[in-house]
Amino acid sequence: MTLAISPAARDALSGWLDHARALNGAADNTLTAYRADVTDFIAFMTGHFAESQGLAALARIGVPDMRAWMAHLRAQDVAPRSVARKLSAVKSFYRWLAERHGYEPTAVLSTRAPKFQKKLPRPLTEDAARAMIDTVALQSRDGWIGTRDAAVITLLYGCGLRISEALGLTGRDLPLGDSLRILGKGNKERIVPVLPVARAAVQDYLRLCPYPMEPDAPVFRGARGGPLNPRLVQKVTEQARMQLGLPASATPHAMRHSFATHLLAAGGDLRAIQELLGHASLSTTQAYTSVDEVHLMKVYEQAHPKAG
Repeated sequence: MTLAISPAARDALSGWLDHARALNGAADNTLTAYRADVTDFIAFMTGHFAESQGLAALARIGVPDMRAWMAHLRAQDVAPRSVARKLSAVKSFYRWLAERHGYEPTAVLSTRAPKFQKKLPRPLTEDAARAMIDTVALQSRDGWIGTRDAAVITLLYGCGLRISEALGLTGRDLPLGDSLRILGKGNKERIVPVLPVARAAVQDYLRLCPYPMEPDAPVFRGARGGPLNPRLVQKVTEQARMQLGLPASATPHAMRHSFATHLLAAGGDLRAIQELLGHASLSTTQAYTSVDEVHLMKVYEQAHPKAG
């Protein structure tokens, strides 16, 4: 695919990605997805026009060309959610081209994404979350590995961490105190409280871990001492959920959803939960509100001055 892109288009793509990294703080995974999506778009247009898509050619793309690209994606059975993501990346690229090169981006920006059903978070119940942690600890014959896995899942549920954030902890973060300074998506920093049960789980793991905790080394290690692969956490969670008879949605990330949902159900403030999760937008956090509408109505009735 990349061979079909002109040097000028490739340079423009690199410039946009550098801009997204420097000014918008886009994460590496996001940048990788952006690059793939826009590369595929330009490669399609190369075949569509039967000519290399330099900067001048990219400026000539019109509404019929965008429709042809969208039809191409549908013919490939690309899911609506993925089509929407690809279109979002292309639009972002064209906004940058418009600012830098004076493009008229209307044809691209006016293209509508397909509608799709947004998946709401599917949290575990409190009992299921506790059972998941207990069961994960029993999946390995090697005691320190089971304790390690339980500590990771406890951090996801007890602190609302992303799996990448938990596995990104280093010896400099030890010993865990009452709070943790987390560098999340887009290099956004936040402070999260650490519950005693989470500190205890990590301490149990550290006591059994056979590898030294050097300042720059990852806290959570694989069996041979290297950084713990997130796929292993996903695998052990999958094994535990099957033993417990939980649905396929009971993933490591669901533990983070459960953290937020259970806080909300206990009367937590939505904006405070937004800060704890590291969401850039409150609208992202608001997805949790539909999970427990009964509780929200009770809070409304008790707190709203017009409700009495």
